[in-house]
Amino acid sequence: MKVQRLDTRVPAVLLRTDRNSFHHGTLGAVRSLGRAGVEVHLVADDAHTPVSRSRYLHRLHRPARPDAPLTEVAATLRRVAADLRAPAVLIPLDDAGALAVNTLRSELSGPYLLPEMADGTAESVADKAVLARLCASAGVPHPRTEMPRSAGQAADAARSLGPTAVAKWSRPWCLPRGAGLHSTVLVRSPHEAAALFARGGEAGCPLLIQAFVAARGGADWFVHGYVGRDGRVHAGGTGRKLSAWPRSAGITVRGEWTPNPALQEAAARLLTRIGYRGVFDLDFRADAATGTYHLLDFNPRPGAQFRLFADAADLDVVRAQHLDLTGRPVPPSSPLPGRTFVVENYAPLSALRPGQRPAPRELAWHADDDRAPGQALRRLWSRHALGKLGGRVPRHLRGPWLRGPVRLPRPAPPVLPGPASGREGAGAGCDRAGRGG
Repeated sequence: MKVQRLDTRVPAVLLRTDRNSFHHGTLGAVRSLGRAGVEVHLVADDAHTPVSRSRYLHRLHRPARPDAPLTEVAATLRRVAADLRAPAVLIPLDDAGALAVNTLRSELSGPYLLPEMADGTAESVADKAVLARLCASAGVPHPRTEMPRSAGQAADAARSLGPTAVAKWSRPWCLPRGAGLHSTVLVRSPHEAAALFARGGEAGCPLLIQAFVAARGGADWFVHGYVGRDGRVHAGGTGRKLSAWPRSAGITVRGEWTPNPALQEAAARLLTRIGYRGVFDLDFRADAATGTYHLLDFNPRPGAQFRLFADAADLDVVRAQHLDLTGRPVPPSSPLPGRTFVVENYAPLSALRPGQRPAPRELAWHADDDRAPGQALRRLWSRHALGKLGGRVPRHLRGPWLRGPVRLPRPAPPVLPGPASGREGAGAGCDRAGRGG
C-alpha cells in the first residue's frame, strides 16, 4: 500500500488547553505527524507528562493560562508561529482549543493553515441546544431535549422524561473551574433537576433536560473523519466502544473499527447540512428498545482514540488534515475492519493480551519506536492510582518507579459522556479563554 508523503516543509502546531496528564490523543497526534517527518510543536501544559518524552515532539511551548482572555491565546499562538520557518498546520486537540481557534480564525489565518469554515460553526455544534436543532433539521435522531426556563419547568421536564433523565449544560466551556459543575449528569428526580437549574447563573449557560437513551452492551459508537476543502469526508471510520472509563459513561478505553453504513450516512448528512470543515468526532448510542442510533455529542476536533482509524497506509485524520491544507491530495482510505485500540492504563489486562490476528492493534502509550512515553506513563499512573487510594506512600516503601519529576493530577469524578472534559471549551458567550471570550 503506497503511503502518501506529507509536505515536511510545513510544520504542525498542536494546541491543547486543558491540563490532562493522561491525554493519549495528544501523544497519538505527535507520533502520527512526527513519524511522517513533520516538525511537531505542542502548545500545552505538558512539561511533566509522558507526551513530553516522545522522540517525535520537536518542541513544547508554554500555553496561555487556563483562564486567560482570547487575546492572550492569540498572542501565544502568534509567538509560536514567529519561530517557525513556514505557516503551520494548526490542530486543536480539545474543545477549548477548537472553539478558541474558530473564534480567532481571521487573526490566525496568516501564520496558520486552517480549514475554511463559516464563523461560529464550531460553537454551533458544541452548543448542545443548537446541536439538537441541527439534528432535527438534518433528520438525524437525537434524544428528546427540553430547555426549561424556570426551576418548575426543569422539574416538569425531568418528570416527563423520567424516571432517569440527563441534565446537560448547553455550553460546557462556560462552566467555572472548581465549582463542581459537570457538563453532563444523570438526574433521578424532579427535585434534582430543579436544584441544578438554580445554579444556572453560576454555570453561565442554559440547562437542558434530555431523555436518557437506554442501551445494552456494545450500543455506544463513534464516527471520526476529516472534511476537506472539497466538502468530502476523508480518513476515519465508524467504531464500536468495547469498554469505557468510567464504565458505560466515559472515554473509550477499548475500541474496534467496525463498519456501520447507517452511522456513516447519518454523519455525512449532518456534516453536509451545517457545512462543516475539519476533523470531527461524533458519539452515538443505539436505543435498546428501537435500535435507533441517537447522536449524543459532536466534538469539533480529533477524538482521543483517533488512531484506531489508522488505515493500511497509516492515514488518519490528522495526516488527512495536513495533506489537505498543504495542497496535497488525500488518498482514499484503505479500511482495516477489526483493528482495535487499547488505552493500557485503563485496561491493563486487555493491553497484556496479544492482539487478534490478522486484525492489527494499537496501544495508546506503548510503541516500540517511541518507548519513553510509555515508561513515563507507568510511573505517573502509579502515583495517580496511589493518590486515589488516599494518602502518601511511606518513604521506606518507595522504589525507583515512584521517583522522577511527575505531576499528580486530581482524579476526575465520573460523569456521563460529553466533551472530553466538562471544563473544556472556548467560544461565544463566555468571558475567558478555556471558557470563551
